[in-house]
Amino acid sequence: MLLTGDNTAVARSVAAEVGIDDEHVIADVLPAGKVDVVARLQDQGSVVALVGDGVNDAAALARADLGLAMGTGTDVAIEAGDITLVRGDLRAAADAIRLARRTLATIKGNLFWAFAYNVAALPLAAAGLLNPMIAGAAMAFSSVFVVANSLRLRRFRSWSARRD
Repeated sequence: MLLTGDNTAVARSVAAEVGIDDEHVIADVLPAGKVDVVARLQDQGSVVALVGDGVNDAAALARADLGLAMGTGTDVAIEAGDITLVRGDLRAAADAIRLARRTLATIKGNLFWAFAYNVAALPLAAAGLLNPMIAGAAMAFSSVFVVANSLRLRRFRSWSARRD
């Protein structure tokens, strides 16, 4: 959806460039109107992520479930957003969401393996069924695994970096 304070002709032109249908374009909206649209979408059960860069976007950024402020925008928008996109490229919003999802999946995987170790190895070692040296080595290995698994996030590449 394109929600903007710009006039309808400009909004439809921009929407056509990025592949947004005319029925999803809301133009000539004042700042309070943006907040109303975000609230209406949330009331309908939608999770709303909003990208903005100006003073007139600040209230809507604060109201949205996820406010993405463009780093090239105003200080008010940057303060109101949950995340600040350093680049002025709108594709960075998609990259931020992809990276956040990948990070959350990595955290869940790390927690699973850390708990799996604790649930399996520690009781066996405490009962004397597992050599404490092996349990200690397994604990060290689980720490190395968690760090190595987390380092995979360094390989993340943005869509724009792949295309350029």
